[in-house]
Amino acid sequence: MSSLLAKKDQEGVGSAGSMSLRALALLGAGVSGVLSFATIASADEAEHGLHSPSYPWPHSGILSSYDHASIRRGHQVYQQVCASCHSMSLISYRDLVGVAYTEDETKAMAAEIEVVDGPNDEGEMFTRPGKLSDRFPQPYGNEQAARFANGGAYPPDLSLITKARHNGQNYVFALLTGYRDPPAGISIREGLHYNPYFPGGAIAMPKMLIDGALEYEDGTPATESQMGKDVVAFLSWAAEPEMEERKLMGFKWIFLLSLALLQAAYFRRMRWSIYKSRKLVVDVVN
Repeated sequence: MSSLLAKKDQEGVGSAGSMSLRALALLGAGVSGVLSFATIASADEAEHGLHSPSYPWPHSGILSSYDHASIRRGHQVYQQVCASCHSMSLISYRDLVGVAYTEDETKAMAAEIEVVDGPNDEGEMFTRPGKLSDRFPQPYGNEQAARFANGGAYPPDLSLITKARHNGQNYVFALLTGYRDPPAGISIREGLHYNPYFPGGAIAMPKMLIDGALEYEDGTPATESQMGKDVVAFLSWAAEPEMEERKLMGFKWIFLLSLALLQAAYFRRMRWSIYKSRKLVVDVVN
């Protein structure tokens, strides 16, 4: 009897030990999985940049429209801060009429630039003041000149930038306001600047939005976040100038289709129900 009890005790101890080893193995596998996931996330962040937060843009709702005052301020930020390096080759001055400026204001703005046109009757090119049909001026004559002036980096065209980048509006705002000192252990090459939202973390563009860098025409305080919000609103409009018209047209179609659905339901219930519920009797005798 004593030997049997001792054997059972040994089996109990052995099973408890195997369960402990199994629990330790599962814990080790879980820790390894968490560490591997963290390593992958860190590598992805280093390669693609920090994921930008989501901001409540006032024009992102189903029936929301652009803030046209913000678009006007954003155009001012683009003119005074961004236009020296970045082009907007798909936008003409006439696109601003009725959106951010009056026609007279836009004509005066376009007349401030010099446009190479021609040839004339003598076959020579000439310069003339800009007009509404002209596109925004290019800061550089070609890509090689742009790279030479920016240390090898090529400033992208901003016409469709909020559509060309993942999570476009949030990314652009986070990038413009996300400059900071590099953390310990990270060295940035001379001529580059640390920004965790940019792929690789090192960007050639320096911090451009500084509190009080410009003075808004309407007196709005030109803080860093305000300028970032306004220029993103302007770039969002540039990428989707038809957004308001598209939303309005979609609302009209939904309203008309709703009326058609109600009419179809009425005719099905009140007009066609008598034909569906009637009973036909065939008298084969007579």
